[in-house]
Amino acid sequence: MPGTIHGVGLGPGAQDLMSVRTDRLVRGARHIAYFRKAGRPGQARRIVEGMLRHDAIEIAMEYPVTTEIPLSDPRYNESLSAFYADCTERLAALAQAGEDVVVLCEGDPFFYGSFMHLHSRLTGVVPVRIVPGISGMAGAWTASGAPITWGDDVLTVLMATLPEEVLVRRIRDTDALVVMKIGRNLPKLRRAVAAAGREAEAWLVEHAAMPEQKVTPLREADSVTPYFSILLIHGQGRRP
Repeated sequence: MPGTIHGVGLGPGAQDLMSVRTDRLVRGARHIAYFRKAGRPGQARRIVEGMLRHDAIEIAMEYPVTTEIPLSDPRYNESLSAFYADCTERLAALAQAGEDVVVLCEGDPFFYGSFMHLHSRLTGVVPVRIVPGISGMAGAWTASGAPITWGDDVLTVLMATLPEEVLVRRIRDTDALVVMKIGRNLPKLRRAVAAAGREAEAWLVEHAAMPEQKVTPLREADSVTPYFSILLIHGQGRRP
């Protein structure tokens, strides 16, 4: 019988925010796979430090490119497509040999995560199962100390990589807002929030649910952590 590829959500960064099922799978896995930037330990691997069994075999899947090439450059998709195909082949070979593999996924596996690109390639080839996790944005609005939505509020989730004019329109038209993938896009995002007339409502949350957690009004933020930063605008909708 083939083994199973488990895509497990680790949640926003704290071990005690993982589900019981994820905890069990991580601690019992013989094969553990995770994404990371070359030369870095990887956030997913950092989250599970101290949880792995002593004989666990680690499979580090290192991105060939992150921000070195613009998203619009055809080489970006070509490079990542070949990378995901190679990762798929490695994991599928293990599963076809009867081995289970646990793939560590920050946040939730089906929410803007790299695992989705493996899932679409592995499905129908070997068994694949998903364990959902608390998303990073849920960790961020919890860190802010206020509900993100009330009543009939519409929540919009944006990527700061979008064109500035799209950001302005979307920010202006929604009740509550989450913006991810900020990093070097902070100046553009700041202009878009101001143009939408919502700068006074905006907050930046960095390293939500981690020891370095920081919540700052957008107006007071000079820079952000490139990866672990989320912008929030809380809805103010109907309430009893």
